[in-house]
Amino acid sequence: MTQKIPQTRSFPSSRTRYLFLLCALTCIAIFCFSNSLLASSVKDLKSQQISEILFNIKAYYVDDLSLSKGAQGAFNNQQVEILLDQLDPYSKYLNENDLDALFNNTNGHYTGVGIEVKDIDSDITIVGVVKNSPAKKAGILAGDIIVSVNDTNTQTRSLEQVAALIKDTRFNAVKLTIKRGGQQQPISFAVNRKEINLESATSQLLDSGTGYLAINNFSNHTLHEVALQVAALKNDYRTPLKGLVIDLRDNPGGTLQSAVAVADLFLQSGTIVTTKGRYYDANQAYYAKRGDILKGLPIVVLINENSASAAEILAAALKDNKRATVVGNQSYGKGSVQSLIPLGDGNTALKLTTAKYFTPAGVSIEGVGVTPDVAIAQATLPQSNKAVIIKNEQNKNAPQFEHEILGDLQLVKAKQLLSMQ
Repeated sequence: MTQKIPQTRSFPSSRTRYLFLLCALTCIAIFCFSNSLLASSVKDLKSQQISEILFNIKAYYVDDLSLSKGAQGAFNNQQVEILLDQLDPYSKYLNENDLDALFNNTNGHYTGVGIEVKDIDSDITIVGVVKNSPAKKAGILAGDIIVSVNDTNTQTRSLEQVAALIKDTRFNAVKLTIKRGGQQQPISFAVNRKEINLESATSQLLDSGTGYLAINNFSNHTLHEVALQVAALKNDYRTPLKGLVIDLRDNPGGTLQSAVAVADLFLQSGTIVTTKGRYYDANQAYYAKRGDILKGLPIVVLINENSASAAEILAAALKDNKRATVVGNQSYGKGSVQSLIPLGDGNTALKLTTAKYFTPAGVSIEGVGVTPDVAIAQATLPQSNKAVIIKNEQNKNAPQFEHEILGDLQLVKAKQLLSMQ
């Protein structure tokens, strides 16, 4: 599981009441809410917050836990902690910092150093560096292995523990010591945190009129960004757009509303997704409205084992409505929807699984994933290569790069399929 490392910041103390639908694999993990942090937060809960948490779980949780009124009245902090541990892994209590971080990410920005890390063979490895971020400017590269943070050895620590060290606000700058291939000695970087704006979507016109659209997550801005990127591809003066590759690989998801809106861009009609839960409003069906932004041009969708939740909703909607061919690996298989329910004055919240979602074919992909039409096993695309494709970082004077050279077999197949239509 991949994690971005954001730094939280304060929000205004007064919040409006909200019920916010999330459909993301890593909405929690992305902010590194480790079990120890969760326990510390729960221990600080007041009796009113405990009552609200119990009420919301009883009323809205996707499975009926059959909490009795007598049991609710007897719950203390430790029992609430045990109860939360019994819920699915996507349901969490969010303290103020957690909630701020989630809202920042959903709005497409956060404060941090700009790295994405993953546990690879017990090494905390940097797999992505955000463009124009402090980490990028400092010279940190994808593939670097973190060996210490602020002089604290990380080689025996978990991914969540390392993320917590990087987010430690007691330090104005983060000292990252990394091990780099080809270098005998570790290298240290002092990286200052700053606000980073995340791009939900990027695009590029490939050879032969093939458009390439990478959707990296589903935030509040994704619909707007996707529409702009597609319009730019359609209006490119070099060659007419003949088809589109939508790359959802390594996309962990985001908001349900964003996934539905993006799917609607490419569909003329049909069901996008349905959700089912225990309370009335959890049962919804979302349908496409007339108006295909591509006017029928062929689409190929790329997925892999890290395409999750909202990304799976889009892939399944286009597949089941016969609008796109899906290429790649079996996706992650997260088929649930979380609601963000405020507690007290709105500075804390309960992120609770309130529904399961079903594809247009009526299938739950929970624990199974979306099955590609064309299965092509491929090791994770090297991050330096993916940066070239997604962020268009290649030398402007260099010739049009060949994806065959980059070893992206799935993209090569997608281009072949589009050329045949």
